[in-house]
Amino acid sequence: MEEKAAVHSKHIDLYGNVFDLPDFTMKQIHDAIPAHCFQPSTPRSLAYVVRDYLYLGSLMCFTYISVPMLPSVYLRAVCYGLYTVLAGMVMTGIWILAHECGHGAFSISKMLNNTMGFFLHSSLLVPYYSWKITHSHHHKATGDLQRDTVFVPHSREYWVKHNLGQDADPLTVEHLSEDAPIVTLCHCVLHQLFGWPLYMLDNLSGQKGQRGFPYYSHYWFGKGSVIFKASELSLVLLSDVGVLVMTGLLYLGVKTLGWWTMLIFYGVPYLWLNHWIVLITFLQHTDGSLPHFTHSQWTFARGAAATIDRDFGFVDTHLFHNIVGTHVVHHLVSSVPFYHAQEATEAVKKVMGKHYHVDRTTPLMAAFWKNQRDCQFVEESEGMEGSGVLMFRNLHGRGVKPRDLRVGETRTTWCGSSSQNL
Repeated sequence: MEEKAAVHSKHIDLYGNVFDLPDFTMKQIHDAIPAHCFQPSTPRSLAYVVRDYLYLGSLMCFTYISVPMLPSVYLRAVCYGLYTVLAGMVMTGIWILAHECGHGAFSISKMLNNTMGFFLHSSLLVPYYSWKITHSHHHKATGDLQRDTVFVPHSREYWVKHNLGQDADPLTVEHLSEDAPIVTLCHCVLHQLFGWPLYMLDNLSGQKGQRGFPYYSHYWFGKGSVIFKASELSLVLLSDVGVLVMTGLLYLGVKTLGWWTMLIFYGVPYLWLNHWIVLITFLQHTDGSLPHFTHSQWTFARGAAATIDRDFGFVDTHLFHNIVGTHVVHHLVSSVPFYHAQEATEAVKKVMGKHYHVDRTTPLMAAFWKNQRDCQFVEESEGMEGSGVLMFRNLHGRGVKPRDLRVGETRTTWCGSSSQNL
């Protein structure tokens, strides 16, 4: 009995493992990374841009010329479908190169970083400066339940009321929460189709209670914007102009080539791009082993370590520029260019030790399914109420059980609102 009490007086992740707070310092991290890893190479970065656009252009030309000559309509459909998948992956790589620009990891020149980032992201209908500003907020507050800006997890109370109705009682609702595969499937499809546009339009997945178009939109450059300062609104407007220009070019494409051709060659690959960006970001910050912190317990090192590296083989190392497999070091030191990130990862692993989170065995889509199903909300571990360290839990019996509120255990100190005094 004493042994059981001892176990539950620790932070326990969803898989039953003891979680200890990171004890390394950011100075140790910086000192461990070889000096050359901090230096971006402009020619090398530009070469990746040229390469990726050559990939995309070659795919487009080959498909546009060759596929119509195939005799079977079914074979043509398969080839067009394959094209959309491959083009979506290449477009994701281009998106990631713009992401490098936003972090200043593309070049030592700030002007070149922003010029290339603006061009690359605008070509993918992303408002570059708007995204850059809020993405910077995310990096400065990763894992902070009060300040993070993306994939902020639910509290138990919020999850219950959001999924089972405002009248549902978090104390007695366990028997109503079923592990229904069809529900998980529907949620996954909606998540992937609408996650990115709704995040841009009304701040979906950000802080609870901080949503709504237009004032929480990445496109709103007028007075009343909640997520941008007055001094940043001109950059938001410039970002919108970039998106509008690209929209105009797509309209000309429809008028010239027809809506069906543009749908195949840009529209569907664009949906695949959205899918990959949402999937990758979700899996970088959602796993049964990852903690989240109330603001009083958060530090930059703790938040940066609350991310996880995964494996997607050749697609990640070649097309996705290592964004899946080296995300931990990216959060620790985001100025490291992606082509040095693997070397930097090996260096920081020695400093981080057990605090380095990695899962290279679970296939990416399997991990997505599992975490959508099992990581429903976060709360403090049994016996650790008031600690400010929260782990993922669910109400359908997978992994470590959540605290049993029916027998008098207290609810977590965080109820899902950024306005709380944490």
